[in-house]
Amino acid sequence: MKLIIAIIRNSQLDQVRESLIAAGIERITVSRVSGHGQSMKEEFYRGIKVIPGLTPKMRIEIAVNDTFVDITVDAIISAARTHNGQDGEIGDGKIFIMPLEECIRIRTGERGGQAI
Repeated sequence: MKLIIAIIRNSQLDQVRESLIAAGIERITVSRVSGHGQSMKEEFYRGIKVIPGLTPKMRIEIAVNDTFVDITVDAIISAARTHNGQDGEIGDGKIFIMPLEECIRIRTGERGGQAI
């Protein structure tokens, strides 16, 4: 089992959700987050150096069985990447894949892959 965390642009959330549903992934958790990545450029405002604040983003968390990892990642990438060329743009987001030790469905007590 894996926990997939994707940080994406706010504007891409609906497209990513639709892409995941089309790929058979329907159970997701979404949170509003903020942060900054590699585009931390200093700007000058009225002669004073200003570092821009945090950028609002969306965080999607999805627990999947190992057979669904590639399907899920491909669905996120295809929908979240800015289609302004092959490589997308800075700020399109990141995907993190982590091992998931255990999953327990509270209602039934099921454990492991069955609980996902």
